Amino acid sequence: MNELTEAGTLHCANCGTPLGGEFCHHCGQSVHSVLKPVHHMLEDGMDMFLHVDGRIFHTLPPLLSKPGFLTLEYFSGRRQRYVAPFRLMFVLCLLAFFAFHLAVDVVMNKRVAESGRTGSGQNTFAEARTAQEVQARLAKSQGELEATRKTMPTVALPGIDAAENQLREQANKRLAELGKAPARASSAAARDAGGLDRPVHLTSKMDHQIVHVAWLPQFMNERLDLYVHRMLTNIKEAFGDENPEARQLARERLITGVFAVLPQAMVVMIPIFALLLKLFYVFKRRLYMEHLIVALHSHAFLFLALLLVAVLGMLSTWLRPHAAWTGYVFGYLQGAVFLWMPTYLLLMQKRIYRQGWAMTVIKYWFIGWCYFWLLSSVLGLAVVLGAGH
Repeated sequence: MNELTEAGTLHCANCGTPLGGEFCHHCGQSVHSVLKPVHHMLEDGMDMFLHVDGRIFHTLPPLLSKPGFLTLEYFSGRRQRYVAPFRLMFVLCLLAFFAFHLAVDVVMNKRVAESGRTGSGQNTFAEARTAQEVQARLAKSQGELEATRKTMPTVALPGIDAAENQLREQANKRLAELGKAPARASSAAARDAGGLDRPVHLTSKMDHQIVHVAWLPQFMNERLDLYVHRMLTNIKEAFGDENPEARQLARERLITGVFAVLPQAMVVMIPIFALLLKLFYVFKRRLYMEHLIVALHSHAFLFLALLLVAVLGMLSTWLRPHAAWTGYVFGYLQGAVFLWMPTYLLLMQKRIYRQGWAMTVIKYWFIGWCYFWLLSSVLGLAVVLGAGH
């Protein structure tokens, strides 16, 4: 508790310095007590986790609708009302990729449902006319899942078990329709029932070595070889001729790996974009940190726009079966957001660097061209890294 003298002056409880505001100018301690109700503790915890608070409501509207406003406010020293640039960019980056991951899952699940996840091709027990044909198709699918299981980490094994159980249920349903006895459990399930362990994770001791760099240590060559084998296995299973269950599982694993790498890849692009701004505006004599603030706010806007696009897409997917006209509305809104993105960046560049329109447009195109190829390279590397997840 803070001390109150006889004259009515409030003193800091930590160092005894007279207080003139909410914080001690000597040691920085807050005048407010740490003994708070539980709901205040929860608010503080969310603030520490998300690094945002009520300032987000002062930050997002101008970030979306006023190009360059937040950056100019930051340069002018009016920063207290707004979320810090890096925190803003980081939170929006995570939210945007999380929303896109959900959107991709929604689209994939919808396509699987429309095509009948196991309703056609090699996985269609309904077309089987005899019990022997059902057993043959089930054995083939179980063999493919068993081959997939050997190359999967432990955390993915429950998904394979679920796919195998679903196949067996479908086969038993068809056998029941044919008046035959249900199918027996697979050899893998029998081994599990007997208590035998499955392989924990993929090792680098494959049939053949793909990667070998002479000047690298042996353990690094083994690690690279393991990674390449995982990548090739994921790609083969995701786009190969395996049964739909294993192919769907491989594609989900591939997408999850890519989205896990994308935020780090975009964080790498921000200082590169700031360096491009520094090179193209070298005669403006601005510090690199100023260009970095511009890059952070630019990317924060892009992530916010992508977040809106993902949310609108998911809303359209959910509402279109009930009201077809909502698909057109959300489609136009998504198109408007996409058009606003390059327009916003051009206006932001013009307002911050204060050059004529001709020079601004020329530099805008050159910076955009360089950034496009750099971004393509980084995203391509992210996809490669994610494929080996």
